Amino acid sequence: VGYARVMRGQVLKVREFDFVQAARALGASNFRVLFTHILPNAIQPLIVQASLGMAGAVLSEASLSFLGLGIPPPAPSWGTMIEEGRGFDILYNAPHVLFFPALAIALTVLAFNFIGDGLREYLDPKQRRR
Repeated sequence: VGYARVMRGQVLKVREFDFVQAARALGASNFRVLFTHILPNAIQPLIVQASLGMAGAVLSEASLSFLGLGIPPPAPSWGTMIEEGRGFDILYNAPHVLFFPALAIALTVLAFNFIGDGLREYLDPKQRRR
């Protein structure tokens, strides 16, 4: 529901801009106005929300697995790996058991955020060179 609400709000905002009204006045079809003027200017918040949603899903899965409520133990999960490596003896004797899964989670979340930011910048019509 959140994605639809964000997209609807952006479309309602962008459709009132002057360049959309000018395209309609010049006789552009609804299909052309939607795909060449409205959609490219309304998609950026949706991309940001989707990338944050993916990062949140990774963190949620790892958190639930850490608490024992996630994927069953035969399947690999970063949260389960962190939970197995949090013992006092393991932490001092083999800190890599805890460090590398936590690093993988952090890098994955950062990667999703950077990919979302890069896509937003790439698809931004204001920065596009003609």
